[in-house]
Parts: sequence; structure tokens; C-alpha cells
Amino acid sequence: MSVTDAVGTTGTQGGRTADARTAAGAATAPAADGCAPLAPRAGLLPALGAVYRAQLSRARVARIPLLFVATFQSIGIMVLMRGVVDGGEEARAVVAGSSVLVVAFVALNLLAQYFGQLRASGGLDYYATLPVPPASVVLGTAAAYASFTAPGTVVTAVVGSVLFGLPLTHLWVLLAVIPLAGAALAGLGAALGLLAPRQELATLLGQLGMSAALLLGVLPAERLPEVVRWARDLLPSTYGVEAFAETYRARPDWVSVVVDLGVCAGVGVLSLAVATWAYRQAAVR
Repeated sequence: MSVTDAVGTTGTQGGRTADARTAAGAATAPAADGCAPLAPRAGLLPALGAVYRAQLSRARVARIPLLFVATFQSIGIMVLMRGVVDGGEEARAVVAGSSVLVVAFVALNLLAQYFGQLRASGGLDYYATLPVPPASVVLGTAAAYASFTAPGTVVTAVVGSVLFGLPLTHLWVLLAVIPLAGAALAGLGAALGLLAPRQELATLLGQLGMSAALLLGVLPAERLPEVVRWARDLLPSTYGVEAFAETYRARPDWVSVVVDLGVCAGVGVLSLAVATWAYRQAAVR
């Protein structure tokens, strides 16, 4: 091989190497605007499932003691009311209200505190960097907290039914009451936590919401002043209480039950939409 041929071959190989390096560099180079290409955003349902599983796993570890507190609190309230309420309409209201109170304690109070802490600590910045829709973060977290209330609610309902001598026939209605009332209260709790300017205020609002669920949900409506009854109608959990209490009758009015649960569902959709909007506003600040 002549010197000319060798140089030509070397030049050709060098050109090919340079072309390969140029192609590799183009594949890994940042975009024209200086930002590295991002992964495609995950769909709503896959992202929702991932957030739900992660939050449910976290809740099992961190929230089990608080679930016991919520359950024992509701059972304690029923024991105290047993000395005041004999039975009938008032007994149904006490048992139903105490059962839904477990949902309010976890889905409203704890979720308001969680999102308030997440906003104050900068945890929303982490979620903002993930390629997931904002709705999946709010819905997944709210669903995990609402699901976490199921054992305590069932235990409270069973203990209350036995304590007041109420039938256990229609406890299956809790399969609808827990998710629907839980969605309404979880959306409300998330919105309170995300809209509160300070973490302490989010905690205070969560406590006040749970106190309202206690006073307006557990106490029989017939014993409340008229003005307080109007405030009771504004609290979404009371519709879950009314639906559950109705099933303790000998002949429940199932139309009334469906209507009350429908109100819970409507408020749940609205409150979760507000919470999703509040999440977007808090994440961009």
C-alpha cells in the first residue's frame, strides 16, 4: 500500500469516526432551548395507581397508631352517649355519626395536615418534577387516606350497633358510604392544606373540620338549633351520616339513601377538583 493510499484510508476512517461522534453527540445533546429532553408524561390512571400504592404503603407505616386513636375516640363517644341516648332515631344518628367521624379524622384532618406539611417543606417541588398529572397526585393521595379509614369505620359501626341494639343487616352500605364520604372529606382536607398559607393554619383548619364533623354529625339533628342545622347541611359528611343512619330502620327509604350518597359523590368531585386546582397553584409558587 502506498503512502497516499494509507493516508486516504486513515482520512476516511477518521471521517467516519468524526461522523459517529457527531451523531452520538446529537443524540445526547440538549434541546435547542438548552433543556434536556424529558420523558413523556404518564397517563392519569397509571400515575394515579402508582401514587395510590405509594401513599397507602406510607400510611400503613405512619398512620396506624392514629387510626387506633380515631377508632377508640369514636367508640368512646358512643359509650358516653349511651348514658344519654336510649335508642330509636337518636341512637341511629349517634352510631352513624361516630362511624363517619373516623373517616373525617383521617381523610379530612390528617390529609389537611399532610398537604400543609408538604407545601411548607417543599415536598410539592418533588412531585412537580415527576412526569405525572397533578390530578393523579391529589386523587391518589386522597384515595389512599380514604381507603385507610375502612377498618376503623367498620369496627366502630359493629361496636355501636351491638352497644345500642341496632341491626347489623345493612352494614354493607358502608361499602358506598366510606369511599363517597371519604372522597368528599379528603378533597376538602387536601384543599384546606394546599390553600392554607402556613402549615400551622392547615393543621388548625383540619382540626376545626373534624370538630365540625363531630358536633354536627354525631349529635342528633333534632337536638340542634335551627341555625346549626343549616350549617349541618353544608358539611358533606352529614349526608353520609344520614344515608347510613337510614339503613338502620326496619324499612329503609333507599331512595333517600341514594340521594344522600349522590350528594356525597357530587361534593367529592367538586372538592377534589378544587384540591387539584390548589395543587397546581401551590406547585408553581
